[in-house]
Amino acid sequence: MTSTSQVPGSGTGTAHPDHLGHVIFIAAAAAMGGFLFGYDSSVINGAVEAIRGRYDVGSAALAQVIAIALIGCAVGAATAGRMADRIGRIRCMQISAVLFTVSAVGSALPFSLWDLAFWRVVGGFAIGMASVIGPAYIAEVAPPAYRGRLGSFQQAAIVIGIAVSQLVNWGLLNAADGDQRGEIMGVEAWQVMLGVMVVPAVLYGLLSFAIPESPRFLISVGKHERAREILREVEGEDVDLDARVAEIEHAMNSEHRSSFKDLLGGSFFFKPIVWIGIGLSVFQQFVGINVAFYYSSTLWQSVGVDPSDSFFYSFTTSIINILGTVIAMIFVDRVGRRPLALIGSVGMVIGLALEAWAFSFDLVDGKLPATQGWIALIAAHVFVLFFALSWGVVVWVFLGEMFPNRIRAAALGVAASAQWIANWAITASFPSLADWNLSMTYVIYTVFAALSIPFVLKYVKETKGKTLEEMG
Repeated sequence: MTSTSQVPGSGTGTAHPDHLGHVIFIAAAAAMGGFLFGYDSSVINGAVEAIRGRYDVGSAALAQVIAIALIGCAVGAATAGRMADRIGRIRCMQISAVLFTVSAVGSALPFSLWDLAFWRVVGGFAIGMASVIGPAYIAEVAPPAYRGRLGSFQQAAIVIGIAVSQLVNWGLLNAADGDQRGEIMGVEAWQVMLGVMVVPAVLYGLLSFAIPESPRFLISVGKHERAREILREVEGEDVDLDARVAEIEHAMNSEHRSSFKDLLGGSFFFKPIVWIGIGLSVFQQFVGINVAFYYSSTLWQSVGVDPSDSFFYSFTTSIINILGTVIAMIFVDRVGRRPLALIGSVGMVIGLALEAWAFSFDLVDGKLPATQGWIALIAAHVFVLFFALSWGVVVWVFLGEMFPNRIRAAALGVAASAQWIANWAITASFPSLADWNLSMTYVIYTVFAALSIPFVLKYVKETKGKTLEEMG
């Protein structure tokens, strides 16, 4: 395979099929952190009502326990970039896997509500680390011609994790005769749901031993020969390895290790490009996407759907999520990142507006009227589909690509941290907002989806087909 980056005046290479399979495996292994995020995000959906009953808590306190993991995510994301520059991408993945394994065991066997909250923070920290390391690592090993599709593995892993957790929850709920607090293996069903997270956490740790360190990190610590070996693995025998190493080293020598201080500048504290990354992260969350995965079972039950059906609808939403992600993976390098984002924003506005309309009707015998109920259900699937084929994928791809080399790690950490904080704000506020006015809550999400359109048109530049060195 020819060079995947370029020196001035050289042509942009493309991946050779003989090595593409190996690169795909590497990207998929790194994206297991995304699977953990998706699994954790959605598995709690099956435990919300059981936790409420077990500890006898109201909506506000319950929301804080559910959402508190996202605070850990924000801290993990903010620190991961610097940590990765010091100890390497792979070591960070391994630390994340250990922390998540411990968190899964603690969450399954809590002594109290606040004990459960603590373990969720630990797991959140691990997921936050993985959310930064995965996209950055993939961007560093992927050929430019395939980087969008390989970068989308992060979101693909997230949506697969969501679907798998819903399927596992549904199976465990049936094993417990439809009772989230029914006994399985000597503990309540919801505890088993949380404990099963040990399996993907251990798998993530094992896979981290099967993939190579980033060539860019190895060169930064003087391990040039190992970097050449890895470049040969992912780029082929026919590439000029000395030229590739020299190119990467030249790019790194023209920069310095990114720190928070490097992000400062411009009129509003951060450099404009950092604010754009933060904006993408915030809009991705403020459309309310994670309400569909943290609270969907509770949401459908609140408008009259019985528990078994609510779990089924949560699973079908997850399948639509996977379908949309596959569409994005097919088109992200063909159509480009910006067009997909704009298409998705329009579709989300339509889906969210229809949900807001349907939820504005009064319940009849504890249920939405039949027409409004079906429109709400279909609109929810439309919203998830358009999110998945656009913002779900392209934001992760953008964050892995858009920042100049000299600030990439630190800027990605700040942007990902902003994403977790926005996620926490939506997750923590939804139960109280829904108690206040469910329809107006969806109006708020609709407004943010609409505002994302002018934001992309004005501020976001296309990164399709560019090498990381071309980003500045």
